[in-house]
Amino acid sequence: MTPPTVLAVIPARGGSKGVPAKNLARVGGVPLVARAVRACLASGEVTDVVVTTDAPAVAEAARAAAEALGESGRLHCVQRPENIAGDTATSEAAVLHALDAYEALRGRTADVVLLVQCTSPFVAREDIDGVAAAVAHQGADTAVTVAPFHGFLWRDGAVEDHNYGVNHDKRVRPRRQDRPDDLLETGAAYAMDAAGFRTHRHRFFGHTALVRTDPARVLEIDDPHDLARARALAPLVDPAPLPTLDDIDAVVLDFDGTQTDDRVLVDSDGRETVSVHRGDGLGIAALRKAGVPLLILSTEQNPVVAARAHKLRVPVLHGIDRKDLALKQWCDEQSLAPERVMYVGNDVNDLPCFALAGWPVAVASAHDSVRAAARAVTTTPGGFGAIREIAAWLLGPTLTSAPTE
Repeated sequence: MTPPTVLAVIPARGGSKGVPAKNLARVGGVPLVARAVRACLASGEVTDVVVTTDAPAVAEAARAAAEALGESGRLHCVQRPENIAGDTATSEAAVLHALDAYEALRGRTADVVLLVQCTSPFVAREDIDGVAAAVAHQGADTAVTVAPFHGFLWRDGAVEDHNYGVNHDKRVRPRRQDRPDDLLETGAAYAMDAAGFRTHRHRFFGHTALVRTDPARVLEIDDPHDLARARALAPLVDPAPLPTLDDIDAVVLDFDGTQTDDRVLVDSDGRETVSVHRGDGLGIAALRKAGVPLLILSTEQNPVVAARAHKLRVPVLHGIDRKDLALKQWCDEQSLAPERVMYVGNDVNDLPCFALAGWPVAVASAHDSVRAAARAVTTTPGGFGAIREIAAWLLGPTLTSAPTE
């Protein structure tokens, strides 16, 4: 029997009133649209994925995520027409347009269509598998992700006397175990029978299956506070596997605060000295011997940076005002895809490079905003062996994966 064709549609406009360029905002070092693409492509139920957008940058981020997984053939980006790209456009309109575009492009009819929201940063493969299977295999017409909810809901009336409980009688305060099992719609993933969706033009019709998800992963990003919460939660909620040599093609290192403890000692003649860690030198040497392209990229025009790079036998670019532009140019010259590059930094001037590199890594002593934007964070502070720790991620704790020169 031919398995059903399951199409996952990810609406991802370029604009947003609450958070500018929201769908490109990074959580756990990964753009929101890329997080949704990854979750959909990881699903065992999903045949293909369509990102419907009006923004080329969003489409580019989606394609980069698929390419990094070797799944470019399963991702399709659809240009959303202007009349359904505004603030008042419904998600259903975007999904219907994407469904038509996909079927025209691939010459095949989808049996089940999914709506997966970028604004739920912690949507997981099991969520998508659950809603898709409910419609594709279990007889539901529609399905939605839900999570247990135990809060008391209130509605603010016109006057104080008219304030009332929505899901409870305010005169009764039952224990949690005595209350009904309320479920909160998470907003992460929906599934619909494609033919029924075309008829009803709405995400809910017929029998709706409720697919329970982990409440710890329930968060919708509507404003900057939600985004800040998501970034703080990402290290705790994300599986966050550490990178291996299979994940990266090059390593680019900031200097001050990353290979040093960010202190500068100045003598009476104005000469500056810094402190570095021998373990970092060992790690860099092992990466170099393993054939990993390396670069030191620093804002400071300082003889110390050049001297350290020379000793480590690593190319260096220093005195750089726009590190992101220098990183992009270096990647182009080396024929490297930025999404396959690890960039290690510690302060806010590294954030533009974090937005470019596929593996932004912060040292433990990095600024809060840098750690929040990172895809991985070392346990070791800068200047105390953080680079040695990163080398161990890639080569193993003993660095014995590195072949001799």
